[in-house]
Amino acid sequence: MNPNRAHPTNVAELFASQWRNRQLIVQLTKRDVLGRYRGSVMGLAWSFFNPLLMLAVYTFVFSVVFKTRWGVGGEDKINFAIILFAGLIVYGLFAECINRAPSLILSNANYVKKVVFPLEILPSVAIGSALFHAGISLMVLLTAQLLINQRLPWTVVIFPIILLPLVLATTGFAWLLSALGVYVRDIAQTTSIITTVLMFLSPLFYPVSALPKNYQLWLHLNPLTFIIEEGRNVLIYGNTPNFIGLGISLAASTLISAGGFWWFQKTRKGFADVL
Repeated sequence: MNPNRAHPTNVAELFASQWRNRQLIVQLTKRDVLGRYRGSVMGLAWSFFNPLLMLAVYTFVFSVVFKTRWGVGGEDKINFAIILFAGLIVYGLFAECINRAPSLILSNANYVKKVVFPLEILPSVAIGSALFHAGISLMVLLTAQLLINQRLPWTVVIFPIILLPLVLATTGFAWLLSALGVYVRDIAQTTSIITTVLMFLSPLFYPVSALPKNYQLWLHLNPLTFIIEEGRNVLIYGNTPNFIGLGISLAASTLISAGGFWWFQKTRKGFADVL
C-alpha cells in the first residue's frame, strides 16, 4: 500500500471511518484516560477532585474577592458555584480538546508510518477522553443540585443534545489543528492563548445581561456562548432549549467538522515526510 495515496475526504467517509473504527476508538480512549493517572496514588479519583478544586478557586475569587453576583440566587455563593460549574463543563470540554489537538499527531508519530492505522480517529480519541471528564463533572453537578435543591429538572436529559454541536465543531477544529500542528509547531502556543481569551469572553463568570447592550452582540458571536447558556437552561433552570438556534448550531458544526476532516485527509500524506 502506498503511504502517499489519496485519502477519502467526503462526509460519508467521515462517519464511516468513525463507525468502522469504533472499537479501536473506545480502547484508545480508555488507554488515554487511564494513562493520564497512571502511577498516581489517587488514580482516577483525580478526575473528581480536579474540577472540584478549580470550582472552589474560581468561586472564591469571583464571588468572594470580586463579589460577582449572577442575579438568580445572586447572594447565594452555592448557587453561584453551580451556575459557574455548569459553564465550566462546556468550556472544559472544548478547551481540553483544542489545546491537545496541535500535538495529537506529533505525540503519536509512531502511528504515522503504519499505513493500516486510521490516523483520523486520534481527534475522536481526544474528544472521548474529554467527554469522560465532562461526564464526571456533570455527575458532580447533578449530585450537588440534588443535595442543595432536593430535585433535578427533567430537562437534564436534553443536555447531550445541547453538547452535540459542540462535539462536532470541536472535532472539526481538532482535525484542522492536529494537521496544522505537524507543519507549524507554533500552533500549540497559539491555541492555549485563544482558549484562555475565550474563557473570559464567554459567559462563564458573568451573565450576558451583565454587559452593556452594545457589547452583548459581540459576546453572542462567540460560539461557546450559545452552548453554555442553553446548557444552563436545561441543567439548572429547567427550561427547554432554543431548538431553532440548536438546529442552526448543529448545521454550522457539521460544516466545520466536514471542513476539518477534509483538511486533515488532504494534508496527512505529508505527515511522514515532516516527522
